[in-house]
Amino acid sequence: MITWLIELLPVVLLGAVCGLDVVSFPQAMISRPIVSATLGGGILGDPVGGLLVGAVLELIALETLPFGSSRYPEWGSAGVVGGAIMGLTVVDAAGALPVAVLCALVTAYVSGSSMVLHRRLIAHNAHRNKRALEAGSGRAVRSVQLQGMTMDLVRGAIVTLVAFAVLRPLARAIVAVWHSSPVYSPAVVLTLATIVAASALYKIFHGIPKAVILFAVGLLGGIGVLVLG
Repeated sequence: MITWLIELLPVVLLGAVCGLDVVSFPQAMISRPIVSATLGGGILGDPVGGLLVGAVLELIALETLPFGSSRYPEWGSAGVVGGAIMGLTVVDAAGALPVAVLCALVTAYVSGSSMVLHRRLIAHNAHRNKRALEAGSGRAVRSVQLQGMTMDLVRGAIVTLVAFAVLRPLARAIVAVWHSSPVYSPAVVLTLATIVAASALYKIFHGIPKAVILFAVGLLGGIGVLVLG
């Protein structure tokens, strides 16, 4: 029990911070799945496994355009959960990557719905303080902002806590009975993620003039830096 709590507490705290970073504060990009999953895996001793999960999630997350009040998956807390589950799994196990990615995707979907509820709570709080806000009260503005950020932090913590507590034992059970090839399983996951990323890039290329040229220049520049470095 104590060991489980030692594993759970840092994961929940990290999930709360990464969930807060998505929209509220500080928007420092630690909520990007490649960062949050790496941190989640690192907390439990496997940053490389977390990085692998994060790279796959990052390909899928390219499809997400978090504009305004649109509904979209929340990748910060989800990345932490996926990376942490990968960190508790034998990396060479055939089902390790597919199961960790699946857990992260489920968490992202649920957490995205929790963001909608969070917005409604903020709107309710703002409406309750409507007169003070209309009067230009700085205290009311700060109160609404701080309460909104606090609720977002708690939201991320609750999502991470529930997801990790529920999915961790399920992930272990699934990996234990996963008998497919340790080569083909990750390959299928990477292929599917690449297809999703390619479709997202196609939307950008199709809608923005000269986007293909800019992408090609950036790609060649990145390859050049790797080769010269």
